[in-house]
Amino acid sequence: MDADLIINATVTLLVTIDPVGLAPLFLAVTGGMDRAQRREVGTRAILIGFVIMVLFAVLGTAILNLFGVTLAAFRVAGGLLLFWIAFEMIFEKRQERHENTAERAISADQVRSVAVFPLAIPLIAGPGAISALVLLSGDFAGPVERGALIGIVAAILAVTWVIFILAERVDRLLGETGRSVLTRLLGVILSALAVQFVADGVRTLMAA
Repeated sequence: MDADLIINATVTLLVTIDPVGLAPLFLAVTGGMDRAQRREVGTRAILIGFVIMVLFAVLGTAILNLFGVTLAAFRVAGGLLLFWIAFEMIFEKRQERHENTAERAISADQVRSVAVFPLAIPLIAGPGAISALVLLSGDFAGPVERGALIGIVAAILAVTWVIFILAERVDRLLGETGRSVLTRLLGVILSALAVQFVADGVRTLMAA
């Protein structure tokens, strides 16, 4: 298995899920809960997000075939979507939108269901992560490769779970400035990956 492919998949999913950026949002939607309740909500959100992401990792290309969409075309569309997300990260629009989503969940008195919304969807298994998984599923075509992709998802979500459990410490450690710098840096990396997806898709379409 190509090591570069594994690194590319890991970086892409790590940036689109953004575990560190989710820490303050997790604290926001679980405000007023004790440590045990936060752990329960965090665990449930991770498990739900994992199931959703595995479905798209396994059935990604099948879903495209069902709608008659080529992988090359989806590479271009998905790459543009990831570039838009990267743009929002660089200019801190994405964090603001996620914070608004979290506030709506609290104001609607959905404390019991915050594990599903907004944590699992759309903060963990959001459009960026799902698009990235569908794109990556084309490169991880065989059973062993798909298993590796699911393993990458599991590892990143395990890190996300740890960050949820340690959310207060992570938030204090980074501070507002640290989060801002890290988010912008990840946004720049994601923009480069997005351009590569678009370039690969265009190249394939032109060769067809």
